[in-house]
Order: sequence, then C-alpha cells, then structure tokens
Amino acid sequence: MAIRDVPKPPHPDNEALESPPKLFPQGKRPEIGRYRLEVDRQMKGSFTSFEAAQTAGQAIKTKHPIVKVSIYDAFEGLNTTIEAPAA
Repeated sequence: MAIRDVPKPPHPDNEALESPPKLFPQGKRPEIGRYRLEVDRQMKGSFTSFEAAQTAGQAIKTKHPIVKVSIYDAFEGLNTTIEAPAA
C-alpha cells in the first residue's frame, strides 16, 4: 500500500453534514436581582429579597465558616457581612 502525501480535498456534501458546533457567547449574563450573594468577593447568586439572600448566605457560612460571605445591595451600594452562627 502506498502512503498518500496529498490531503484529500473536502467534499461539498461532507461540509453540510459536519457543521461546526453552535457557539454560545462566553459569560452569558445571568438574571441579576437587587441583592447579590458574594463568597470571597465572587458573586454566587442574585436575589430579589434580602431575606432570601441572607438564608442562602447563612447556609454557606454554616457549612464553610472560614470563607467571607456578604450580601451586596446594588441599589444602595452597601455590603452586609454574614457572621458565623454561634456554636
């Protein structure tokens, strides 16, 4: 058997069958509510009410007491730090 040195040109029918994968924009922006839950200064979620953000933050702080958990109010520009629950 001989080794073929020249690459075979693409066939028009093969190009139609092998379409490139659909590309999505990287970093699709999530729906952002007023209160943003931050863990070690990285946004992990957004909530429309402070109580919902505080409940999620308390759950994270209970499981991982070393990390810094805070809630950022986008309208007021305030950060509220969540403290570890008393043992």
